[in-house]
Amino acid sequence: MTNMSNQTKYNSFRRTYPEMVYAGYEYGVQPDGLHIVFTFRIGEDIVFSPTAMIPNRPFLKWDNLQKRIDRLVFNIGMIELVSYWKCYCPPRVRVLCGSLETDEVEFWKKTYFNGLGEFFYVNGIEATQEDFMEIVSEGKAKDCSPEKGSTHLAQDATLVPVGGGKDSVVTLSLLGEATRVVPLIMNPRGATTNCVTAAGLTMEDTLVIQRTIHPRLLELNREGCLNGHTPFSAMLAFYTLLAAELSGIGNIALSNESSANEPTVLAGKDGANVNHQYSKSLEFENDFRSFVSRFVCGEYNYYSFLRPLTELQIAMLFSKEEVFFDVFRSCNAGSKEDIWCGKCAKCLFAFIILSPFIAPERLTSIFGKNLLEDEGLRLFFEQLTGNAPTKPFECVGTVDEVNSALSMAITRWYKDRRPRLLTNYQPLPPNTPLATLQASHNLTPQLFNLLAKHVQAAAID
Repeated sequence: MTNMSNQTKYNSFRRTYPEMVYAGYEYGVQPDGLHIVFTFRIGEDIVFSPTAMIPNRPFLKWDNLQKRIDRLVFNIGMIELVSYWKCYCPPRVRVLCGSLETDEVEFWKKTYFNGLGEFFYVNGIEATQEDFMEIVSEGKAKDCSPEKGSTHLAQDATLVPVGGGKDSVVTLSLLGEATRVVPLIMNPRGATTNCVTAAGLTMEDTLVIQRTIHPRLLELNREGCLNGHTPFSAMLAFYTLLAAELSGIGNIALSNESSANEPTVLAGKDGANVNHQYSKSLEFENDFRSFVSRFVCGEYNYYSFLRPLTELQIAMLFSKEEVFFDVFRSCNAGSKEDIWCGKCAKCLFAFIILSPFIAPERLTSIFGKNLLEDEGLRLFFEQLTGNAPTKPFECVGTVDEVNSALSMAITRWYKDRRPRLLTNYQPLPPNTPLATLQASHNLTPQLFNLLAKHVQAAAID
């Protein structure tokens, strides 16, 4: 499908399907846990009913459910709907099951538009934040806030979403020195459960969210509707609020680093940058914290523990956590089989960013081969090192970090013989300081100092 034809489809779909409706949501506790169902409609005949389920755990609290979680579930529906909206991109979204203030509408429009930046770019669709969607709410206001002056969330524990990659296990390991950590896993798979086990915890210690995609969406994808990337991390953010409420834990520590702020593509057609990792960026984090404080509950403390760090610094810290070497996975293509596929940009980036800190033989045993010897990865290599117009549309570090990692690896391991991808590579002096932390973050001084202590010790090593 050419870019022009996708633009034509976009325009045609919007005329054919002028409205999407967020019709409602239901939730209730059953013997096995909390069950949630959302209902979205496009036109008369297209109905989506995605579900979510949170299994029982001894530390979850089901009492006083209605007062606490109604608005939380409503907001989860607001972020879920964008995955279904993108099929036909209706110009109007009508919310029947809740009320939105003007500033809330602006938050949702900004989150949707920037979170769909890759979707618009890859499909060749021209749209602006002002005109791509109108949001109208017709329901009653929702309130999940506790009574004024009361405190109902513990501040001596922290929820840590675990995705199975190196970042979240660094958070899980280091943050455990300062507070009690409770892992949170969405749709468990081999890497996530194995990382929890390697950290000395069990699945009974872990809060699990089982989320499903409605089958009708997959059918429409096969039939030729528009498809593409949506802001997964923003969706996870809203689920973590529900997890915090049910567990009684006020702190939520993500593992998003400073590198997530770098755009994937500079200056798209509408003059805006495109960032595959927008919902991992500090901009989204700050917007989300403000939204939660104003419109949900000020007791939730959502922040990124690794925000002061670069990917290179995180790789350096991860290299000290050998217990996770053989169980972590960052490969999306191989996630269902719990493998490193060895063929994608994410695999190559992970190999490169770890290469200064882990000996080639050990790194090869983790990934199954030395990825720097694979000429089939040449295009990804050029993209990662800044020799192509765009970075890969993956969660990868900055161009400077990649080049710094390669320069360090060449100096340490490849002085005599270089792997194939490095044969004609001209190394640059490392440009990513290993001991310096970024100043923009939402950490407390105690947590910042904990992170700084470990980074500085590792940098000296």
